[in-house]
Amino acid sequence: MIPCQRHLFDIPDDIAYFNCAYMSPLMHKVVAAGQRAVTLKAQPWQISPPDFFSTPERARTLFAELINAQADDIAIIPSCSYGTATAAQNIPVAKGQTMVVLQDQFPSNVYPWRELAADRGAEVVTVPRGGNDGWTPRILDAITAQTAIVALPHCHWTDGGLIDLIAVGKKCRAMGAALVVDITQSIGALPFDVAAIQPDFAIAAGYKWMMGPYTLGFLYVAPKHQDGRPLEHNWIARKDSENFAGLVDYKSEFQPGARRFDMGEGANFIALPMAVVALEQLLEWGVDNIQETLSAMTGTIAERAAPLGLSASTPSLRAGHFLGLGFPGDVPEGLPERLGASNVFVSVRGQSMRVTPHLFNNEADVDRLISVLSEVL
Repeated sequence: MIPCQRHLFDIPDDIAYFNCAYMSPLMHKVVAAGQRAVTLKAQPWQISPPDFFSTPERARTLFAELINAQADDIAIIPSCSYGTATAAQNIPVAKGQTMVVLQDQFPSNVYPWRELAADRGAEVVTVPRGGNDGWTPRILDAITAQTAIVALPHCHWTDGGLIDLIAVGKKCRAMGAALVVDITQSIGALPFDVAAIQPDFAIAAGYKWMMGPYTLGFLYVAPKHQDGRPLEHNWIARKDSENFAGLVDYKSEFQPGARRFDMGEGANFIALPMAVVALEQLLEWGVDNIQETLSAMTGTIAERAAPLGLSASTPSLRAGHFLGLGFPGDVPEGLPERLGASNVFVSVRGQSMRVTPHLFNNEADVDRLISVLSEVL
């Protein structure tokens, strides 16, 4: 269990922020790294050619450690949609095949598959909500010999519903289907092991549970896809791009591994130093420890919210860092705004009120949340 880390953040005592699934706050030292980077960019003569490679490689290595991969497996991307588009471009889909998604899945992990299905004459199969046994059994039933792609999160973005990706990965391999995972709402707070899950692609935006800046993320590419086609052809992804004087000696070869899939301007002199500091802190805390700590907190919140008529999924069927509270009827109109007026910050997605804490939350925040909910419901 990790003690409260609020001192590392710029969060006033009267703010109860339970909205990490929307956007994480930045730690003081992450802000400082960004400020140093902006100052450096103001004097570009201090930026040398090796700097285009050193920080990206550090970030790549840290993210790889987070998911039990190798640095060669990681591409630097600007967004989840960039990563899913890359995956869609590199997975074969034939006419009549299917692609599996979840009901109410995040749009950036739905739209690319709809477009791909339309282009290839394939079909998107949506696994519906329902049942008391969670998502996994219905996902497994939906994967057949006709399935080309299974595109999922690790936990559902509206309520934290958990998916057994190890079981799903095994079924995908048995059926010859590719597994594409959006881990934006879980990575950094929920353990994810590519060796155990064996996804084809795993995509993460970094501004939520990785506690980094906006417009920066990472893409895991399984080795069998690393000779694929990138979305763009930028100079730095090519072999020998370290030699700036020789850039006009155009090369058909790429940098090794997944680096060919890097976004243009991936050196990102401001955002990447911030991401590096955030990733170092997550690894120091340990994702298993983060998950254990946040699981205890969301469990306490669920227990205290139950007398107010708010329901939560069975703990074993949801990610521990993610609490979706359901109402007896519809979500009260304007609920997030009414809570926000009392400095309690949550979000509503679908029919769930998302309560998504992190290590900056404390008992006083939980008391404030329950007290304000009691007043507005």
